[in-house]
Amino acid sequence: MPIYEYSALNAKGKTVTDIMDAESVNSARQKLRSANIYPLAIREVYDKKTKKSAQLPFITKYFSPKVKQSELAMMTRQLATLISAGFPLVSGIYTLVPQTSSHIFKQVLSQTKDAIEAGSSFADALSSYPETFSDMYVNMVRSGESSGTLELVLERLADILEKQQKLTNSIRSALTYPILMLIIGILVLYFLLAYVVPKITAIFSDMGQTLPAPTRFLIATSEFFKSGWWMLLLVIAGIFFGINRLKKSEKGRLWYDKTKLSLPGIGLLTTKLAVARFSRTLGTLLENGVSLLQALRIVKNIVGNRVIADAIEAAAVEVEKGSGLGKALDASKIFPHISIQMIQVGEQSGALETMLSKMADIYENDVENTVVGLSTLLEPIIILFMGVLVGFIVLSILLPIFEMNQLIK
Repeated sequence: MPIYEYSALNAKGKTVTDIMDAESVNSARQKLRSANIYPLAIREVYDKKTKKSAQLPFITKYFSPKVKQSELAMMTRQLATLISAGFPLVSGIYTLVPQTSSHIFKQVLSQTKDAIEAGSSFADALSSYPETFSDMYVNMVRSGESSGTLELVLERLADILEKQQKLTNSIRSALTYPILMLIIGILVLYFLLAYVVPKITAIFSDMGQTLPAPTRFLIATSEFFKSGWWMLLLVIAGIFFGINRLKKSEKGRLWYDKTKLSLPGIGLLTTKLAVARFSRTLGTLLENGVSLLQALRIVKNIVGNRVIADAIEAAAVEVEKGSGLGKALDASKIFPHISIQMIQVGEQSGALETMLSKMADIYENDVENTVVGLSTLLEPIIILFMGVLVGFIVLSILLPIFEMNQLIK
């Protein structure tokens, strides 16, 4: 069913904008008028946006609106509650469409509902939107549909999404203050070098005196920041563009991820975060009846690192040959030794899902504590760095003054 965006006047005379599904424009007008809403403009949006996405893949990839993780988690939790209360699946989705604030998510839910009404399963309908619903999400929903426990699966999915969102928010909040300090420091330095320093150093230039090397370097740097700052922006933009291009190729992506793992501090944090995602997702998939081999092939796509994903794929091959999961993962020498031990204990005790869940809790807490520790360490480093730069500026200005005093004496 087509999706229409409309602007209209409600019963209080206020202008409202929203989207709705209807058979045609006339049907949409009738629906709005029956709800005491008087349409001003109605246009079909789904097909147009799909056409734009096909024509401008680069722009839509980076600038088109996407469904937030928090919105997906809330929808999943609400849908689980509605189905538990006895709502049919289609009615539950239809009930959630007007409650969703994101226009793009409303379109996704409306199209999903239409696909289910047309005869598709819920999982097949969700699989049409891979940018919104991951392979893990789709496969868990498929497992819930086949076992008749869809509401339980949705509740577990909501738990996973909420935990992932909590971890992401913790990392962001821990890094916000250091990043804010760094940005303010850079702006202050730019102001000093581009506006304050030139006015002071102009006095030395007028005197025709041979200036010390630090002062000459400061003047040259100040001139660059005053007139050539755009070159610095081009270099930074070029670096980011080059990294993005590098990550698109197979060899480039592999080299980038391998380099990231070898960096001190960052490599260990990346590994812990990948292990946390791996164990949380794999444990949940196994709990919901997904086979180990299928679960491993799903999990390799969500760890966020090509090197670790290749290690999981190689482990899946060994598991298919009859090897244990812990032994297969240990061959890559990437997973921490403690995680391998926990997996092997889980396999021997027959409680692999429970052990993976505990392992996820451990590594998620470890990642959070590591990020907080790094952010605490970054603050004095940034302050020290800014102090050294400001001290250099002050010293470079004072040196010619000291030399002038010696000549006068």
